[in-house]
Amino acid sequence: MTTDLWNGVDMEKKNSHEETNKSGNLLENLLERNSLNRRLHWTTIASEKALLALIGLLTLVATFQALNDMYLARKVGLPDLFLLFIYVEIIGMIGAFYSTSRIPVTLPIIIAITALCRLIVMQSKESEALVLVAEASAILVLSCAAYLMSLKDRHSLMKLKESGNDENV
Repeated sequence: MTTDLWNGVDMEKKNSHEETNKSGNLLENLLERNSLNRRLHWTTIASEKALLALIGLLTLVATFQALNDMYLARKVGLPDLFLLFIYVEIIGMIGAFYSTSRIPVTLPIIIAITALCRLIVMQSKESEALVLVAEASAILVLSCAAYLMSLKDRHSLMKLKESGNDENV
């Protein structure tokens, strides 16, 4: 009977050891996958930067084309200024990415708002009232989203400062 008891304890130890080995193998597999992710991460960074550089270059080309069109027409209208402003915002967004390695969410929202304003200015005379109301409503929704995102950013910065102050104490 004592032998059976010891065999039971040995079996429990053996099963526990096997489970530890299985979890250890699982952990090793996860670490290998993370290692692979770390080794391939440079491709994501490189392609992201290359595409943003291409977008910046094409934005500059589009800016010069728009300026040339204005020069040839000998006229600058409000839609033209909105278009140039959109180009400036795109270049600013790319600059923000290169300086902080992240794109603030509010910048694309502001670009969309500017594009809708340009659309309203360009089509206001010949568009239907309902279309104009829909475009204005979209601007309102985007404005609210930009405001909420700026509140979220402000709240995150405050939390970051508080955690920094806690570490210094």
